[in-house]
Amino acid sequence: MKNFALIGAAGYIAVRHMRAIKDTNNKLIAALDKFDSVGIIDSYFPNADFFIEYERFDRHIDKLRRTGQKIDFVSICTPNYLHDSHIRFALKQNADAICEKPLVLNPWNIDALGEIEKETGKKIYNILQLRLHPNIIKLKQQIEAGPKDKVYDIDLTYITSRGHWYFISWKSELQKSGGIATNIGVHFFDMLSWIFGDVKENIVHLSEKDKAAGYLQLERARVRWFLSLDYNSVPNDLKINGLRTYRSITVDGNEIEFSCGFTELHTESYKEIIKGNGFGLNQARKSIETVYKIRNSEPIGLKGDYHPFAKK
Repeated sequence: MKNFALIGAAGYIAVRHMRAIKDTNNKLIAALDKFDSVGIIDSYFPNADFFIEYERFDRHIDKLRRTGQKIDFVSICTPNYLHDSHIRFALKQNADAICEKPLVLNPWNIDALGEIEKETGKKIYNILQLRLHPNIIKLKQQIEAGPKDKVYDIDLTYITSRGHWYFISWKSELQKSGGIATNIGVHFFDMLSWIFGDVKENIVHLSEKDKAAGYLQLERARVRWFLSLDYNSVPNDLKINGLRTYRSITVDGNEIEFSCGFTELHTESYKEIIKGNGFGLNQARKSIETVYKIRNSEPIGLKGDYHPFAKK
């Protein structure tokens, strides 16, 4: 049985980490969040110690280490701009880090974390759950078995409506979240480059606080992508049925179904990480480079091969 600590226990994604820790028959020893609305812990680990102050949490974890109750993993579900710091904390406590996406905001942060991995001998793992989705794995196998010189046409569309709260929270601040492409798109860009190869061209057509669109030329794919938090972007036929989210990937016009099965993928991620097979710094690098370039590019407007949803 492995001992876990959790930083960012009040966030919505933390529940998936708690469930993954429990489903893999491990134990949550301590959790931290500056917000105290964490009653969900009772459903998984009612005996876990909880802290709202980082300093007391730090002291507690250090005390455990010195008295022989070592923390094996620290799971990190905090705002994006804090990931780098909390990963460093984990490794300095002689624990491996399991971090939500995006691992960090800037490519050079990965280089610095690589140095700390070498110094401590501990590992940093990123949750890249799409790589474990059965239909995504099937798509990768189909592409690898197909013609080696074929270049595919892909449309990626992800609309996940958010209310007014989102634009008050840290997620709306570019310096804290990295913007929409980083915050909700990074794992899609990771998945695409995992299957279709490195980015050769990266063009941004649209970049606003609640939506973005662009074009990626990969080694084996031409990708038009559109990401939105705006309910008005949702197709009308879905709105009629009360839906506020739309997720679609088409490859040469064929829809890839991957809407189901997301909730179990954190548990699958943990199983692999505990076996030492998780996704590390090198696997995270390409998608971080992609979203960094998107964040720092000047949009060219609706020119060239842009995603049709960008017209809305």
